[in-house]
Amino acid sequence: MVNLVIVSHSALLGEGVGQLARQMLIGDGCKLAIAAGIDDPQNPIGTDPLKVMEAIESVADADHILVMMDMGSALLSAETALDLLDPAIAAKVRLCAAPLVEGTLAATVSAAMGAGIDKVINDAMSALDAKREQLGLPSPTQTGGVATKPAFQDNDAHSISVVVKNPNGLHVRPASRLVSTLSGFRADMLLEKNGKCVTPDSLNQIALLQVRCNDTLRLIAKGEQADEALAAFKQLAAENFGESVEETPASSTARQLPAQVSGVVFCYSPAAPDVANPTTVNLPEEQQRLQTAIRQTLD
Repeated sequence: MVNLVIVSHSALLGEGVGQLARQMLIGDGCKLAIAAGIDDPQNPIGTDPLKVMEAIESVADADHILVMMDMGSALLSAETALDLLDPAIAAKVRLCAAPLVEGTLAATVSAAMGAGIDKVINDAMSALDAKREQLGLPSPTQTGGVATKPAFQDNDAHSISVVVKNPNGLHVRPASRLVSTLSGFRADMLLEKNGKCVTPDSLNQIALLQVRCNDTLRLIAKGEQADEALAAFKQLAAENFGESVEETPASSTARQLPAQVSGVVFCYSPAAPDVANPTTVNLPEEQQRLQTAIRQTLD
């Protein structure tokens, strides 16, 4: 079991990341603690090693504690907290260099499904891969897990396809439900969209598919519980991956549209202004006019 501690300079930021992460939790497979800001109303931005130590102690009933930090003194405070902790607890702690928001969400999903500390850290460190791919940037952390064709094609593999009806596609919350649902089956699985396959064992992998509304997803599975995994996938898709999806009937939409619209129409024809070129140039005068124009623009 892996628990998480969020360390941030800002109490609001820390609580906000914690609030996002708690939406990823299903069951009691992971605990979260927050050590953010300092107890100084005049200067609340900062980190306190004692707060970090107490946060770690509050979730020390686990095999490992992963500490997520935002920047600078958050790392220093976490390192100081390790020196203050009981050595037995300090030995469980790992400090993570992943981005605070994306890394915490990915680590929470991974930890909640019972992954070991190394996989939780790897998922956190790879949390920016989907964003990098969508922006066309190379990923320094991605080492595999994405294929253009299924990794197994033998007769033992079965598959099922569903159409995603979630208006915002498989964003973080439904994707975390998918990861959690499939993690309990003893089967080798691939999730495929338009010929691109990922292993559905982390938020990062599912995000690489960029699943949008009305996209078709296919789950390919083989192994002892392949059929059970496919059935669970089909049922989860039928439940819109845990989200409430309200469709507006076509007849209702038609009634909302007015039969006729009237109003005043203005036809705009763009035209270049008529600018006269001076026949003689007085440099000081032109400089003065330029400075006046700049001041008026800034005002």
